[in-house]
Amino acid sequence: MYYGAIKSCDIANGEGIRVSLFVSGCRHCCKNCFNPETWNFSYGTRFTNETIAEILELLKPRYIKGLTLIGGEPMEPENQRDLLPLVQAVREKFGEKKNIWCYTGCVLETDLLSDGPYRCEVTDELLGMIDVLVDGPFIEEKKSLTLAFRGSENQRILYLKKNDIF
Repeated sequence: MYYGAIKSCDIANGEGIRVSLFVSGCRHCCKNCFNPETWNFSYGTRFTNETIAEILELLKPRYIKGLTLIGGEPMEPENQRDLLPLVQAVREKFGEKKNIWCYTGCVLETDLLSDGPYRCEVTDELLGMIDVLVDGPFIEEKKSLTLAFRGSENQRILYLKKNDIF
């Protein structure tokens, strides 16, 4: 997996000050996507064990609320497989002290919980460690600048742990 950027003090992609990983690779290719360069699966920098160590270090300060996975598309199966060790490492090091948000153009019920091209052998385990899932593709015609943490009205903020989905 490749990633386009790591933001160490992101306040736009989840509650509080966060570390955000912008993964590369997306097959949704939403019209007027804010980050189209990350559609390419080879864009940016190779994700390695050193990347995981860097992110864990960035998460250490008390003022950092958590980690956000964004893209690109974190829920592309090939990305899920590489993100699982990162999420496991975050949970191992910080437990529930840091929350994990994930932005996806997938819809939870139809793309991730039922059989389809985005579901793979690690999907359930990865979703089980995510606190907040922002789901749904960006739809230009439903764009609204008044929405918190979303770009278009069809997108949902799902508190997975609070709703005991997993």
